[in-house]
Amino acid sequence: MVVSRFNHPVSHRLLDGCLARLRELGCEDVDVLWVPGAFEIPLAAGAAADTGRYDALVAVGAVIRGETPHFDFVCRGVTDGLQQVSLRVGCPVAFGVLTTDTVEQALQRAADPGGTGKNKGAEAAEVALEMAGLLASLRKAK
Repeated sequence: MVVSRFNHPVSHRLLDGCLARLRELGCEDVDVLWVPGAFEIPLAAGAAADTGRYDALVAVGAVIRGETPHFDFVCRGVTDGLQQVSLRVGCPVAFGVLTTDTVEQALQRAADPGGTGKNKGAEAAEVALEMAGLLASLRKAK
């Protein structure tokens, strides 16, 4: 997992949701890599993928709209960067980076794992494992 420290309350809840779901699905061997902000996630994800140690990666964080176009640049950089990592290395990268207008929206999407709301970190965990399984079966079929 690659997790942004920026907007820490949201990121931490996404991390908790992801880890809880991974445990439910039988995945216990998880590394957590912290980065300063969302913009740094693709670089760390690329470096992690290049090690060959991981079957899949999960990227989580939150980019919340402010009063400047900075939001658009960061969102585009994270989205494009993670896609490039995934395609370049052939390692699934689940996108659990929230892009919201308000903190409240971000917190709703990062609901407490044991609560009734959706947690996008938990959903990203499911995506990562499904894609890792799919790629493993396709590679085995060669």
